[in-house]
Amino acid sequence: MSQSAITGTPAPVAGVAQRGQRSAGERIGEAVERSWRPFALLLGCFAVWWAISAAELIEPYLVPSPGATLDVMAEKSGYIIEHSWVTTYETLLGFVIAVAVGVLAAVVMVYSSTVEKTLYPVLLFAQVVPKIAIAPLFVVWLGFGIGPKILIAVLIAFFPVVISMVTGLKAVDPEMIQLSQTMGASPLQTFVKIRFPASFPHLFSGLKVAVTLAVTGAVVGEFVGANEGLGYVILQANGNLDTPMLFAGLLVMSLIGVVLFVLVEVAEKLLLPWHASRRGDPVTTAY
Repeated sequence: MSQSAITGTPAPVAGVAQRGQRSAGERIGEAVERSWRPFALLLGCFAVWWAISAAELIEPYLVPSPGATLDVMAEKSGYIIEHSWVTTYETLLGFVIAVAVGVLAAVVMVYSSTVEKTLYPVLLFAQVVPKIAIAPLFVVWLGFGIGPKILIAVLIAFFPVVISMVTGLKAVDPEMIQLSQTMGASPLQTFVKIRFPASFPHLFSGLKVAVTLAVTGAVVGEFVGANEGLGYVILQANGNLDTPMLFAGLLVMSLIGVVLFVLVEVAEKLLLPWHASRRGDPVTTAY
């Protein structure tokens, strides 16, 4: 009797290396390995920024020192956090609406060639129009409230969601569709069980782009007309030549975009553990 039969463990398959279970230490080591290079690049950028300001190569009213920027962020942390929450709320609401409408539009376009041929040129035209140019119109139509900011965030984030979702829905293996039809699955069952889940890798690629663009859209809307939000903070600082506050606003805006991007990436890792892009230890052959 073989050892595997005695112990109850499955025998190894010939020609295929077994995938080992990674320990917590190995996972932490992989996370450190992936993250140290971006942190090193950021530290290098801050070092260059500090060296330029310390050497007084550029006047402080044009480029403040990192110390002055961090001092402003510490002294006016409450003010910055208050306006950051406004921008974050506008970003998230615009992003959620863009995802809902974009996914629905992509499904309709994939299942109707007439709709796709009609709607796709309109979407392309709307994408190439500079949003900063039409933002004043939204303020005139919707007022100075939260509406114009959310609308601009939706318009900017909408296009990547639609394109990625359409690509994902069309990238499904035709043999899988034929197999489901052969087994008697209805079109709705085929969509829910096969086509929609298979589009997730492409969809999440678009979501990671869209969520960062939504931050830009919210801030652009605040540039045009607002009395709160990071766009308002940046405009006020620019008008007062308060470059430390201006840089602080830009840093916080960038931080919001990075955090939202990471959250979408974490959601992708949790929902798509089976996808090849999420595998850290691929199976290798051993012939």
